[in-house]
Amino acid sequence: MAPADVDAVAALARTVWQATYPALIPQAQIDAMLADRYAAARMRAQLDDPAHAWRVAWQDDTAAGFAHAYLDGDACKLDKLYVHPVQQRRGVGAALLAAIAAWARAQPVRRLRLQVNRGNTQALHAYAKYGFVIVESRVFDLGNGFVMDDHIMEKPL
Repeated sequence: MAPADVDAVAALARTVWQATYPALIPQAQIDAMLADRYAAARMRAQLDDPAHAWRVAWQDDTAAGFAHAYLDGDACKLDKLYVHPVQQRRGVGAALLAAIAAWARAQPVRRLRLQVNRGNTQALHAYAKYGFVIVESRVFDLGNGFVMDDHIMEKPL
């Protein structure tokens, strides 16, 4: 991902989150998490950090999906993997996951780890299809009355 892609990725994140999360978390939490996780300054700082990897899939000059991962001890944390709803089930997510896994294998890590909302059955099935297994379930307090009720999934690299 290039710095010029930050706005397109943030816009795609909003589209995907609005299609996915209103049934799972309150709108106020969606808005707060989008503002935090996709702040331009934060994303640009991650682009400059070699412990982070961003990948974007394009379809006709439009962002179709993106992934972000970072090194976390002996694991690589897949922090974000989102595909536009009309591009889902077309191999975009698989290609992004493969790109992140390739980056992770070049690092000193042995596992790929992620968190997924317990109610996001579509994502849970997709990750299981790609070899991830649930290793833990936790509720993360985000403050301001917001929580993430997630499964933690892993797969070896």
